[in-house]
Amino acid sequence: MHEDEIGTAVVDCAVRLHMELGPGLLEAVYEFALTRRLRQRGLRVERQIGIPIHFDGLQFDQGFRADLLVEERVIVELKCVERVHPAHKKQLLTYLRLSNRRLGYVLNFGAATMKEGITRIIHAAGGGRPADSLHPDETARGLHSQLGDER
Repeated sequence: MHEDEIGTAVVDCAVRLHMELGPGLLEAVYEFALTRRLRQRGLRVERQIGIPIHFDGLQFDQGFRADLLVEERVIVELKCVERVHPAHKKQLLTYLRLSNRRLGYVLNFGAATMKEGITRIIHAAGGGRPADSLHPDETARGLHSQLGDER
């Protein structure tokens, strides 16, 4: 399965889950429920997985802990806050870069609608400026045509 297909499944499950549960629960509730929904779709999902990183000839067995790792290819960081901070997005971009992965999502279940809470981050390997989507407005516009309104 291609990363974009995995990402589509992640977004679809997150939107549906947010519509069913609403905002304001503990992050762990959304983590468990999203994991369950993705597994029901036949995807391999690992929760709170330590990701090793290599730096300067050293290996750190748990360089960071990803909330979700889907199909060993897509990192998903869950939040349940009023507003995602730019540091959350930078953190995910660092995770992608250090783990040699291309695609990740910050999913904020604290947003009024999930469409407002989805940030897709793409790490372009090979240096230069990463091709990332750090602007929720752009993400929301792209999702509007795919998902319609949540109302």
